Amino acid sequence: METILGLLFTLLWSSAAIAIKFGLHSTTPLALASIRFILAGALMMIFVYGISRKYPLPTRKQFGPLIVLGLLNTTIYIGATLWSLSYVPAGLFNLFVAVNPFLVAFLSYMWLKRKISIKEWTGMSVAAAGLFIAVWPAFASAEGGLIGFLLLGVGMASMALGSVYFKKADLQLPGIFINAWQLSIGGVVSVPLAYFIEKDRFFLNLDANLIGSMIWLVFVISIGSMLLWFYMLKRDAVKANNWLFMTPIFGYMLAAVLLHEQITAFDMVATLFVVTGLFLSGNIRLSPQKLLQARFHQGSLSRK
Repeated sequence: METILGLLFTLLWSSAAIAIKFGLHSTTPLALASIRFILAGALMMIFVYGISRKYPLPTRKQFGPLIVLGLLNTTIYIGATLWSLSYVPAGLFNLFVAVNPFLVAFLSYMWLKRKISIKEWTGMSVAAAGLFIAVWPAFASAEGGLIGFLLLGVGMASMALGSVYFKKADLQLPGIFINAWQLSIGGVVSVPLAYFIEKDRFFLNLDANLIGSMIWLVFVISIGSMLLWFYMLKRDAVKANNWLFMTPIFGYMLAAVLLHEQITAFDMVATLFVVTGLFLSGNIRLSPQKLLQARFHQGSLSRK
């Protein structure tokens, strides 16, 4: 069951970049993000407080962490990564997602004083070399690559920081409650940002690309995938993050089929380096029981 849920989450998470690419044909990046957050947050709030009616308002102590999670996991992470997809291919985007557990481990080392072994440092170095290989063609051609990869880096760092902060905050709240508030808070903050950053180039076409993209991003990704993500974090935060290692495989396949993106030799070599780095670090092992097994020992999350 755990493997099925992990593969389902990875497939859905990889598809987000594809849906965003379609949506960007019809509006600007931050406008797309804001619409997504507002719709998803409103639907979640209607369920939590209108249909379910079993959840109280957050306490003053809980509200601070919810704001931080909303900014990290919604406004900054999704806003920055969605913006980056205006410049970088969807397949390459998912390759960056795969190294997020390394960022989680490094931030745990900096913030939670967790030790990192020589094997893990070696794996991180090899994976970093893989990312450099992946981004080199874009830097060499100067096709907007720099700003795209900087935005992508900011987004990935924000997601990793959100995972570590989630552990440290230790909110004793259900995932649906946290997701409703972080989406709503993220949406409220994103609207003025989108206005000031994109007001001179804003456009909105209510067409099939936008509607289809929004339905997928709101219902499947922002609501469905995030609830599955919090469920997996509850069971084991490290194993949940390690399923992100599979995103390049699904990401490149979906991008090739749906967006007709070409898989280059740089992409294949970069992916080989990243996967090799994961094996060297001890993050993944092949065994009859589990395809992926975590070695980044952060401890499990017992939250909800």
